[in-house]
Amino acid sequence: MPPVKNFATVLPLGLDNSLMSFTEIEFESERFLHTLYGENPENLRTVENALGSTLVARGEVLRIEGEEDSLARSKELFDLLRIGREQGFSPRNGDFNRILSKVAEGKGAEFRELFNEPLVLKLRKTSVVPRNLAQKKYLRKIMENDIVFGLGPAGTGKTFLAMAAALDSLLRGEVEKIILARPAVEAGEALGFLPGDLEEKLLPYLRPLYDAMDESIGAFEARKLVEAGVVEIAPLAYIRGRTLSKCFALLDEAQNTTSSQMMMFLTRLGEGSKMVVTGDLTQIDLPRRRDSGLVQAVKILESLDKIPFHRFDDRDVVRHPLVSDIIRAYDVYGEKNRCDIETKGGKPQGHG
Repeated sequence: MPPVKNFATVLPLGLDNSLMSFTEIEFESERFLHTLYGENPENLRTVENALGSTLVARGEVLRIEGEEDSLARSKELFDLLRIGREQGFSPRNGDFNRILSKVAEGKGAEFRELFNEPLVLKLRKTSVVPRNLAQKKYLRKIMENDIVFGLGPAGTGKTFLAMAAALDSLLRGEVEKIILARPAVEAGEALGFLPGDLEEKLLPYLRPLYDAMDESIGAFEARKLVEAGVVEIAPLAYIRGRTLSKCFALLDEAQNTTSSQMMMFLTRLGEGSKMVVTGDLTQIDLPRRRDSGLVQAVKILESLDKIPFHRFDDRDVVRHPLVSDIIRAYDVYGEKNRCDIETKGGKPQGHG
């Protein structure tokens, strides 16, 4: 904890006769302080607007002026940024705005819980850390259970963290192979009619899984694992009849599986294996006459204690801040559309 110099000095009264004071926080170096706000002075102005304080950075010292409440929240923010920086968080990755938003809402305790007993996956050239409390709870479930379902919108990290957990298990010798599976219903055509070998046919549909692997260990290392057969591309149809032992199996976009495909995948689990099933129940691309295997699995399995379901929502999105706004806007529109249709006596036109 950096030394904090508190001054109960009375500054000129504010326009509303409120008592103003200031605090100075001395960090280990000027460079370290600058990294906390991404070396971008505009981020300091963003803090001032959000928390009602005035910030001045000089050398390794940050001076904070304001009323008691804004002073306390500003101190909390930079304490959380400091702890986060020590655990691998970077303001350039959007963490700065996420932490600021929580502190402004009076929910900074969520990040304290996140930083308490940090969960870190060390993957050769990089380390993977949960970006919010929801991700930490999800990753903990993956590490402590044999089958986990991760449900939620795009951008919440459910696929990336599952892949990172799979690579972590592989590198530590807990499993011998990683199996990636993802429905290809978006193609609108059978794989047999697509050009190229099996890997080339599946690549467009498995690209998000490859991206997650590339980000975790680098494209070169990822390609080596694929070429060695340690990471296997497995279309759902090709898994039938197999027992998946000593492997980490990841089924992505599971909302687009049929009921029979989902049951077939889950029942392949063998000794020493783990499975993670991810999907977004609002993005079902199956033909209308076919039920989603993921929807059915939630209804049938969610009551089982040994198979946890983790649900993300738009507040857990860790991509560009606008992604959360877009998801929320579409949810509102979809709900309004559903209500309008029901009022008129029709049926919703959603994906199921």
